[in-house]
This record gives sequence, structure tokens and C-alpha cells, in this order.
Amino acid sequence: MTNQTKSNFIPTLIIGVLFFIFGFITWLNGTLIQYLKIACELNTFQSLLVAFAFYISYFVMALPSSWILKKTGFKKGMSLGLVIMACGALLFIPAANTRTYVLFLAGLFIIGTGLSILQTASNPYITIVGPIESAAKRISIMGICNKIAGMIAPVILGAVVLSDADTLVAKLTKMNVAEKAVQLNELASRVIMPYAIMSGILLVLAVLVSFSPLPEIEMEQDETVEKSSSEKTNILQFPNLVLGVISLFLYVGVEVMAGDTIGMYGQSQGIALSEAKIFTSFTLAAMIVGYILGIIAMPKYISQSKALAVSAIVGVVFSVLAILTHGYISVLFIALLGLANALMWPAIWPLAIHGLGRFTKTGSAMLIMAIAGGALLPLIYGRLADITFIGHQQAYWIMVPCYLFILFYSLKGSKIKW
Repeated sequence: MTNQTKSNFIPTLIIGVLFFIFGFITWLNGTLIQYLKIACELNTFQSLLVAFAFYISYFVMALPSSWILKKTGFKKGMSLGLVIMACGALLFIPAANTRTYVLFLAGLFIIGTGLSILQTASNPYITIVGPIESAAKRISIMGICNKIAGMIAPVILGAVVLSDADTLVAKLTKMNVAEKAVQLNELASRVIMPYAIMSGILLVLAVLVSFSPLPEIEMEQDETVEKSSSEKTNILQFPNLVLGVISLFLYVGVEVMAGDTIGMYGQSQGIALSEAKIFTSFTLAAMIVGYILGIIAMPKYISQSKALAVSAIVGVVFSVLAILTHGYISVLFIALLGLANALMWPAIWPLAIHGLGRFTKTGSAMLIMAIAGGALLPLIYGRLADITFIGHQQAYWIMVPCYLFILFYSLKGSKIKW
């Protein structure tokens, strides 16, 4: 038993590092949105194209990732994903030197592409590197690694690229066109070093993973045909999946809004950018608390569907309170949405794929594609926030129907049979 534990430790540690990387890179976007809004002189809608470029890659790559992994194998696929991410990070160098927003977006899309391949490959490993009866515990630990990294990321990047942001913004309003261009070029150059370092680290990880003791996963040749799915001829004949995809789309949308727009929202509430630049970390901290509560409570004290219902209700309440209050209190309720969102992914996923049988792989790919909610819903928020008579705070009303649909899915939608 001791030898088995030791043999599992290194693979688990490697996957833990990768989950940390997932979280770190994903939640840099909240700071990047604020940073690029200044450096590239963008409005709210334009700045939220950062989230769009990153998350839309999951939609584009969900099905191709599976095909790539069939060709490369899982371990080589993970290395390939890391290399692709490194290439995307390197693209930030010419983007910063020319202050070209489209190049930044292209870099983010490439990073997201590599990340989607990496996640598709790495998630199965955490199930097989140890006893199946303790898989849920390992998955929970990976989730906490992911969110801790997400909490740290905005603090580090914010300290590097937005160290004197309030003073800089005030100066820019008094500069002529030529002076402003010089200052903005200097601001843009600040992102070069951190992304060059990140690229180097990703390349080193790619080499380490390729020579690591991770076992190769054999692609399943046949899928089990469960009784519940044996008479079905089309994936759309499973309402729990169809409605689950919609729910996951909405969940990822509100999760990204809570994490990536909170900094700009704090500024709209009169809070200095020097403080607002790290607000994403508070949302992630709330998610970690929610994750830990879920590990303790599910399924011993509360079922997955009930936990999802409670989370959705809390989401509605906190969204409304954020809209009805002001200043730091209002921002606090946006951050606390991390608590409401924490259990949604682990609750929606099993409800959505339950009973799919031979359609499970296709259903899983559809759920991955639903991550596009993080690309589209924040854009809608940004468009509403730019409308003068709506603004940042009232734009958060779009969260309420999202949480209400998720509530419907937890109570009724996941149980519908066609």
C-alpha cells in the first residue's frame, strides 16, 4: 500500500501543477481586461473581447481536441497543449511592442486553444492515478489548486502592469496625443516580461510532462449502452443533457462576469484602480470557500441537485443585492457570487450526462462547448454597461434570469424525460 501511494504521488503532483496552471492563466483575464482597456484605449464592450477570445476557443476546439488526442495519445497531447499555450503567450511580445489589440486577442485565443487540449487530456488522469473510490477527493483537491492559482494570478499581474494605474490614468487625461502615445507604449511593454517568463515555464513543463511517469490512457473502443439510452437514436433526445448544456452555458457566463468584470465595476463605483485591480481574487477566494463546503456537504448532507438549487437561489439574492446597494458593499456581493458559483460545475455535469450511455462522449463534448457562455454573456454585459442610462451596475440584471434557469434545471429540468 505504501509503495502504491508513492507511485501515485508523482503523477498526482504533476496533474496538480497543471490544474494550478489552468487556474493561473484563466483568471489573469480579469486583470488583462482592465490593463488593455487603458493601454489600447477601449470601451467596456471592446475590453471584454478578452474573455470572448479566450473562452470561444473552448467552443471551437471541443471536438477537434478529441481528434487530436486520438492521434497523439493523452500524454503527448498534454505536451502539445502546453507548447501551443507557450506560443500564444509569446504572441503578447509583438502585440505589446505594436500595441495592437487584435494580436493580444489572437494570443489569448491560441492560449485558450492549447488549454482546451490540455484540459481534455488531463482531466481523465486524476481519475486513474489512484483508487477509483478516492477519485472524488482527488478531483476536489485539483479544483482547490485551480482556484488558489486564480486567486493569486490577478495580484501578481496587477502588481506588474498596473502598479501606478491611478496616477497614470489621471496623467493621460492631461497629455497631448504624442505624449499619450509614448506613455501608453510604455504601459503596453510592461506585459512583455511576465508573458515571456510564462512562455518559458510552459515550454519547460511540456518537456517534463513528455518524460514524466504519467501512464498512457487507452482510448475507449466501445461505450456502454445503458438501458436508458438503448432506444435513443439522437443526442438531442436527452432533455437532461440539452437543458444541462444551456445551464452550463449560463453558469460559465455568470462565473466569468463575477470574476472578470468586478474590477471595472469597482471603478464605476468610485473605487481606485489600485484596489479594484485585485478584486477578481476576492471572487476566487469565495469560490474556494464554496468548494470546501461542497467537499464537506456533498453528498453526505445534501444531494447534488439540491446543492445546485441552493447555489442558484444564492446567486439570485446576491445579484439583486449587488444591484440595490452601492460602493464596497455592492462589490462585495459580486465577489460573493463566487460562493454561489462554486458548486455549479460539479453539480450540473453529472446531472447532464446521467443515462447517456453510448452518447456520453458526445454529450461531454457538448458540455465543453457550453463554456462559450464565458465568451458571449460578458460581451452582452459590456454592451449594456456602455449604454449611459443602464451602466455597469444595472447591467448585472442579466445575471438574474441566468440563475433562475439554473434553478429550474435543478428542480425540474434535469428530471424531464422525453
